[in-house]
Formats: sequence, C-alpha cells, structure tokens
Amino acid sequence: MKILVTGGSGFLGAEICRRLAARGHQVRSLQRGRRALPPGGAEAVLGDIRDTATVADAVRGCDAVVHTAALADVWGPRRDFASINIGGTAAVLDACRRHGVRRLVNCSSASVVFAGKDLEGVDESVAMPRRFLAPYPWSKAGAEQMVLAANGPGLATVSLRPHLIWGDGDPHLLPGLRAAVRKGELLLPGAGSQLVDTVHVADAAEAHVLAVEQLVANSPLAGASYFITQGRPCTLADTVRGLLAHDGHAVEVRGVPASAARAAAVLLEVTAKAARRRQRPLLTRFLVAELTRAHWFDISAARRDLGYTPADHSWETRETDDAIGHGDDCDIGGLYGSLTRRR
Repeated sequence: MKILVTGGSGFLGAEICRRLAARGHQVRSLQRGRRALPPGGAEAVLGDIRDTATVADAVRGCDAVVHTAALADVWGPRRDFASINIGGTAAVLDACRRHGVRRLVNCSSASVVFAGKDLEGVDESVAMPRRFLAPYPWSKAGAEQMVLAANGPGLATVSLRPHLIWGDGDPHLLPGLRAAVRKGELLLPGAGSQLVDTVHVADAAEAHVLAVEQLVANSPLAGASYFITQGRPCTLADTVRGLLAHDGHAVEVRGVPASAARAAAVLLEVTAKAARRRQRPLLTRFLVAELTRAHWFDISAARRDLGYTPADHSWETRETDDAIGHGDDCDIGGLYGSLTRRR
C-alpha cells in the first residue's frame, strides 16, 4: 500500500515509517520541517497538520493513513490542543473522505480514560471521564471520538492507545530523568509503589503496522479502540530506577507527601493562569495524578484482534537523538526535572 504517516519524523512516527518501508509499503511522511528526515526512504511532505490544503495534498493518492501528529504536553492553552489535536484530526478525516482513503489508524493515548483515579487492569470498556485534568487528554479523547464515529463502509477506522512510550531516541521520559539526576536527589509524590505500565517504541510502532495492514470494513478492528502497552506493569519507582540504572545512573528515589504535591499543583496552576503564563508550572494536577495513581491496562483485545505480541524489552541506554515531530504519548518525564532538590 501507499501509506501516509502524519508526524512521520517524530519519535513514534519515524519508527512506524521504518517498519512500513521494511514490509514493502510505499511511505509518505507529513511533517513540520526538514530537521528530521523521515527514515526508510519515505517521501517527505512539509506542512502543518492544521493546514487543510496541505493535509489534502499529502493524503492524495494514498491507500491508508496512520495519524500520529499531535501536540503532546501537560500544559498550555486549550485552544492550541483543540486546533492541533482535534482540528488536525478533522482535517485528516476530511482528506480521507475526499480522496477515497479506505483505512485510517489513529494514534490516541491511554490518558483518554484517566480522570485522576486508579486504573488497574481496565479494558476498553472503561468510559472516558466527563472532566479531564488537562487539555491534552481532553483533546485526544475528542479526536478519538471523531475517528471512531467516522468508521463506515467507505472508511474503516481504528484508534490505538499507547501508554508512556520509551526507547532509543526517547525525547521525553529519559531526558527528564537525566535532568533530575544532574540536579540531585529524585523526589516523587507518594512512594512510587503503584503499578504502571509502559510501551517500547518498537512495540507501539508494530501495533500501528499490524492495524493498518489488517484494518478493513466490518473487521473486528473497524470502529474499535485498543490499549497498547508491554503488558507487564511494575511500580513507578522501579521503572524510574531501571531507566536510570541502565543509563549509567544510580539514584535514590524518595517520596514526598502526595497531599502536599496536590495542593501545590492547584496553587501553581491558579497562579500561572492568573498571570497568563505559557510556561509549564513546576507541578500540575495532571502530572501529580499520573505520578500517584496506578495506570495499567488489559491488552488482551489487542493480542486477540491485532495479533499484538509485545517483546521483552530491557531498558534502553543509548543517547537521545534529535527526532522531532508530533505524535508521542504525554510527556510526564519533564516533571522529574522539577521534583528535585540539590544535595
């Protein structure tokens, strides 16, 4: 097939491009600039996901679209998330309909079901919350709902929900942890004893490849959503220690009262909004909730319908590259540089 990957120069998008090309597909990447060229010989189309004309040109002639382009952050004006994550998805859907594309795989996020409470082994039947703690999950939920509502005989759609993507070239989690180690002792709200699950970028990409190759109208995938993780939850503290240890850092993880972190997050958010600051506060309610609540998922549906089999990846140790582009799950790694104190 000829397949468009939006956000194809990003961390996840680039890996999807590589895997699609290796399987013999003709790949086109819609991306924001030339700083990171798409891998695997993919054709690059430069432009913004919000530009409907550019998106239409990129989609023209394609058999399928893998949509990973998104604004992924834990802070910022809601209008920015709405225009990129919801508006960009609307532009992709419109272009698919206009040019007769038959398959659309949407990269969503497991955070679309997170409302600040523990999520322990939940499956896709869990409902999205009425209120979200941040614009990112709110906008990704809205985009996913649009994609699934568009599923029909002419356009088959599916939405994948990867959670906390990591691996070689990780631009989010590991750099944040490195920054925290440079500054000193690593502090976590709570004790870090709750279970969380993650997904290696290779497995997240493979899930998208499996989806685009198998998605057809009236198949089990059509109109469905799937959680994508390693399927091996461990404690947050162990996850942090493992990443840092294999990066060459031994660090002691210390807990701070979760109640104090939550109170500080509310105060810092209110202050930042009152001052109309675009810079992320040191703490936000969403970040504190992510770091104090369990979030791991039942991936049996992905195993059954996609044939998804996550590998037994060890923690990555290689240096972060300069990959850019939208499309990665929410950046909680940036928090760690803030939750530190000098020795």
